[in-house]
Amino acid sequence: MADLFKRNNALRVNDRTANGATADIGITVRGSDFLWAWCAVMGLATLVFIALSTRKPRTHRVFYYITAAITMTAFVSYFSMASNLGFTPIPVEFRRSDPKVRGIFRQIFYVRYIDWFITTALLLMDLLLTAGLPWPTILWAIFVDWFMIVCGLAGALTQSSYKWGYFAFGCAALLYIIYLLVWEGRKHANARGTDVGRVYTMCGSLQALLWILYPIAWGLCEGGNVIAPDSEMVFYGVLDFGSKVVFGALLIWGHRNIDPARLGLRIRDYDDDPAVHGSFFRGGPGHEKHTNGAGVHAPGTNGVHDGPVV
Repeated sequence: MADLFKRNNALRVNDRTANGATADIGITVRGSDFLWAWCAVMGLATLVFIALSTRKPRTHRVFYYITAAITMTAFVSYFSMASNLGFTPIPVEFRRSDPKVRGIFRQIFYVRYIDWFITTALLLMDLLLTAGLPWPTILWAIFVDWFMIVCGLAGALTQSSYKWGYFAFGCAALLYIIYLLVWEGRKHANARGTDVGRVYTMCGSLQALLWILYPIAWGLCEGGNVIAPDSEMVFYGVLDFGSKVVFGALLIWGHRNIDPARLGLRIRDYDDDPAVHGSFFRGGPGHEKHTNGAGVHAPGTNGVHDGPVV
């Protein structure tokens, strides 16, 4: 047990073999150490975001919870990669002479794409809800985002040059998302007020800049096999830190004095209205005074809701 706290044994316990092949191009102990540090950062950020949410009424916590969910998901992802898990060896398209990337099979961490499938959609929700965009636009943006992530994963797992077709599809989807953030989202946010526009511009600009760098990292790592997996972890790790932790901190700070109702998020708690307190569900106390005796709302009365008030 003492050795567990003295050194990182993850690569000795979990080797680079998976699916009947061994990755000869993979992370080292240094890369694993970096991932463990980032795992701790994501976990700490999650606790901070949740703690900050307790200072707000339950109806004002939507952005806190979304942001905490982002770093919580990233925490599990970094735990998996630091443990040398969640990968599969894939033959590289380009053989390199550099000893750090010389070999046949490279570690491709699919767990990272599972993370992105969840967290990028939540990041978009954070931004587009701040801008007050209509729900159909938000849902379409999330679908395009999922399309982009799936294309990235398919390309990373493809052995031949056809991987660059998936890369192109993903980049096209990214361009649409950048357009949505920079143009439509900014217009909607500015219409909600100067303070909302300021928060959106600050956070949206940061996210747009960082997301443009992800395809570059992909091309140098999973795609081109140019930089070593340890450097890959640092590259993606810095981008994740900026797009998840720094972004989350800026967003929550910006929302500290913004009522979600101004953004079209009129959320009601069960005890917000004393007139319906106790009649949160059908049949609760006070329900009978709004019915005609047969359990049906009487005409001309203000009947209580049949389910939870949202």
